[in-house]
Order: sequence, then C-alpha cells, then structure tokens
Amino acid sequence: MATPRPVRVALVGLGFGAEFIPIYQGHPNAEIAVLCQRNRAKLDALGDAFAILHRTTDFAEVLNNPEVDAVHINTPIPDHAAQSIAALEAGKHVACTVPMATSVEDCKRIVALCESTGLSYMMMETVVYSREFLFMKQMVDSGDLGQIQFVQASHQQDMDGWPEYWPGLPPMHYATHCVGPCLALPRLDAATVSCFGSGRIREDLIEHYGSPFAVETAHIGMDGGALSARVYRSLFDTARQYRESIDVYGSKKAVEWPLIEGEPLVVHTAKKSEAEIPERVECPDYAERLPEAVRRFTTQGLYDLAENTHLSFTQGGGHGGSHPHLVHEFVTALQEGRAPYPNARQSANWTCVGILAHQSAMAGGQLIELPGFTRS
Repeated sequence: MATPRPVRVALVGLGFGAEFIPIYQGHPNAEIAVLCQRNRAKLDALGDAFAILHRTTDFAEVLNNPEVDAVHINTPIPDHAAQSIAALEAGKHVACTVPMATSVEDCKRIVALCESTGLSYMMMETVVYSREFLFMKQMVDSGDLGQIQFVQASHQQDMDGWPEYWPGLPPMHYATHCVGPCLALPRLDAATVSCFGSGRIREDLIEHYGSPFAVETAHIGMDGGALSARVYRSLFDTARQYRESIDVYGSKKAVEWPLIEGEPLVVHTAKKSEAEIPERVECPDYAERLPEAVRRFTTQGLYDLAENTHLSFTQGGGHGGSHPHLVHEFVTALQEGRAPYPNARQSANWTCVGILAHQSAMAGGQLIELPGFTRS
C-alpha cells in the first residue's frame, strides 16, 4: 500500500514522543498532520514551539481524521496494544515505541490486523538502528565477522523514581532492547526461550506485579537450531550504570560492548598473536544513510526545550543516534509500499520472547516455544 506523497503522521504522546517532532518536520517525505497529548498545557507549549496548528487531546479525533496516514504512538506501555489495534482498525499505519504489547494475545491481534488490512506496523526499537548495531551489522553483511557463533545482549537500568506502571515491572516485560539486536544481527526468529530469575527486589515493589526477581536471564534458541543468544535484564535494586549492550562473536572477528558507557567498542580478531587480538574501535556514525535535513539528529538533542527532554533519552545516551533512522525507515517503507523493519510479525516475535521469558522464570526455567504467528 504505497504512499507516493509525503506521509502525514499523527504523533501521539509527547513525552519521549516530542523527540520526534523536528525529525518528522525535517524529513523530506513526511509531515506532521496533528499532535495528540492528554495534557493540554504541554500540548500547546510544544505546538507553539514547533508552529503546529493541528492539536488534540482526544485520540479518537486522531483516528477519525482523514488527513492522517499513520500514527506514531509514544504513550505509556499499557496503552500500546489498545491504541495500535484501534489505529489499524481505523485504517491507519502504525509506528509504536516498545514494547508492542504486554500479552501474547494482543501481539497476535495486531499481526492479524496487519495481514487482513494490508496496513503496516513497525515497533520503533531504538537499538537495532543505533550506530553500534549498524557497525556490527555492517561487519556481518560484509563477511568481516565470519560466521556468527553467538550473540548476547543486556539492558540494565535503574527505574526507581519512574512513574505509574514502572515500579516492580518484571525485567523481561521490557526486553526488546536486548532481544531485538540478538535476532536482528542474524535476521532470525526466536524459536524457544528459557529464563531464570535471580535475586529479590523490595517487597513494596513485588506487590505490583508479583514478580520477585532483581535480574532475569534468558537463553533464546533461534530458528534452524544452529544459533542461540543470551539476554539479561535488571530494573530495580541492582547496582549498574545504564547499559544497553550487544556482543557478537564470529569465526573471524568479535565485537564487544564496553563495560562503561561512552567508551569505544572492542574488536577481537582471530588468528593473531595475543598482543594483537583486542583493539578499541570508535564506532562511526551513519548519518550519511539519511536525508541531509535530518542527519544532525543522530548526534545532538532533538529540540531546544531542555526542560522537556525525556529521561529515557538522557539516561540512554541519545539511543545511539537511532531516532532519525527509525523515522526514515518507517516513512520510506510506507512510500515504497513495503514492510518496515521490524514489521508486525517480527515485532511480535521480539516482544513475545520477553513475555514468555518471564513466564519461564516464574516456572523455574521452563522451555517455552514461540507461537507460530511470530515466526516466518
């Protein structure tokens, strides 16, 4: 379902979502049709700052607007599935921040809607468009890495002080930042998952979701059976600087994430003397892959209202310059009439790994198979 003219996007949720306003405004093949935010004062402040006239506090008004081709959802996690489903049912393409949903059933419904309507869904997973991931993927695609032998990733973050639904959230319920890159590097689906919990969070946190674990560690078996991955997550009561890491080990080279955020990647090369094996490598930026007007957004804050900068952006070091790449992929896919990456099925696979991993942890590490609708 190609869209030859500029894609008209409704931005829904303007906390983290406000980061995308100037990117859509600057992209040559997109425009913002409407801003949607529950808080009227914040909505008007951002609308005025970016000279956007069309604003609403009512999501239903967005869905009924014939000028809107697609909605980009940046609302709280519990709203993602319901709003994505409503948008698809209203005939709108959907981009949605992570995760896709909080249940396997809702993931299945979104995939089914995309299949029945021909509309596109893209989960806006930042890590698979970060400069570090793009560097590793370039090594995979060029053959420099050799055969991928193993992948692992982590996402550790201190979520104390975050609002609403965050306290006590099971770590694997927000796992796409580490699951996504492990599956995206080899371009394989997860087939099975087994997970163990470790440690214990405070009792006042446990009572929210009934999840006691400070850390959850999962092993993922991929389709074909030749490759597996390990991912681990922590959100509370675990001492660690914010870290979204990916390590990939190949037959020729391996790339490891630094232990301290901001330091260079480490590249290991096989068949060298021990003194030559490790090499610190500054990761290049990949802004040249983007339209010139939005290249600057890979390396700087996205708008001037510093008091509105979202905590996920500041803690996450700018998400590796991924935001303009996400917008470019979504807009370009719609214009070309192809599926974005990740599409609905792939997004469901990455999301369901986390949902089922927590189920596995609560069952003592039970091996669980990913449902068929998430696999190609």
